[in-house]
Amino acid sequence: MTTPVKASVGPQEKELLLNQIPFLKGKKILIIGDVGLDEYVMGQVRRISPEAPVPVLEVEEEDMRLGLAANVAQNVASLGGEAMLVSVVGDDTGANLLRELFVKSGVSWDYMIVDKARPTTRKTRVMAKHHHLVRVDYELRKYLSAEAEARLIETVEKNVAKADCVVIEDYAKGVISRNVVEKVSAICKKHGKKLMVDPHRNNHGSFYQGVDLIKPNYDEAVVLTGMDFDDLRDNPNKVVDVARALQKLTGAKDVVLTRGKDGMTIVSGDEITEVPTYARKVFDVTGAGDTVIAALSLGLMSGLSLVHSCMLANYAAGVVVGKVGCVPCEIPELKEYIQTAH
Repeated sequence: MTTPVKASVGPQEKELLLNQIPFLKGKKILIIGDVGLDEYVMGQVRRISPEAPVPVLEVEEEDMRLGLAANVAQNVASLGGEAMLVSVVGDDTGANLLRELFVKSGVSWDYMIVDKARPTTRKTRVMAKHHHLVRVDYELRKYLSAEAEARLIETVEKNVAKADCVVIEDYAKGVISRNVVEKVSAICKKHGKKLMVDPHRNNHGSFYQGVDLIKPNYDEAVVLTGMDFDDLRDNPNKVVDVARALQKLTGAKDVVLTRGKDGMTIVSGDEITEVPTYARKVFDVTGAGDTVIAALSLGLMSGLSLVHSCMLANYAAGVVVGKVGCVPCEIPELKEYIQTAH
């Protein structure tokens, strides 16, 4: 069995990453996946309603953010890349609000598809300070109609030549079907584009057959392979065994397993590398995976190796877990974090 190599991150590696950041600029990442609007209604609760035994929220602040694959897109944009986001929205208020946020975040709306039969995914969180009172979801969790899916695939085919690589971002809201993965994989092979996927645990690993790189977290990877957590518990090589199983199921050369405080395990062909994590403080892990796939794809397309791209992605994730909610990693923050994190 191949012994994992522990990647060290010393002054040389830091300098390499810092020098590479300008080369992320202008790299075009075509992203396909579910998009959504994250809304926050925040305030204080000082009384119970006289109409029913429920708390009354006195609203002090409202906020709207890009969610799901749109968060990947805004991270690509904030790190200097160009996000070509292909997805489906409804003909509704949610879509109008999303469009405004796209413009503010520097993400193009040109590749979006409108399906009047579907609502735009929206999640409204009602919060008293940091406590969730209730979440209101507007969504339709079913696969796209044949007509909408055909338009999605056509949009990818028409624009893939402009892109440096393609990322499938699956949140299991219906945009990514097995047919979409198959067709996009064939399109990428035809045009010589690298295809990466951020998978969803609802699917079996074979659902993503044909991708070049897959980036789940460890728990997702176990579910995707159909392996058993109990059987793996006493296996000292469990992380690598799970990654190898996923490699076999998908045909992907590269498997990047994110492991929270334990960093990342990268299986690339026969090589295994472990990259440490660099998070100093963790307030909220929401959206960290989105930041990782954005930075990872940009790093690879700028000419960094897979291991160095994962180091860059880990630093970017370290920035965003120190904030609350889905927020992008900005270049000045990333530079400072690389310079100061241990």
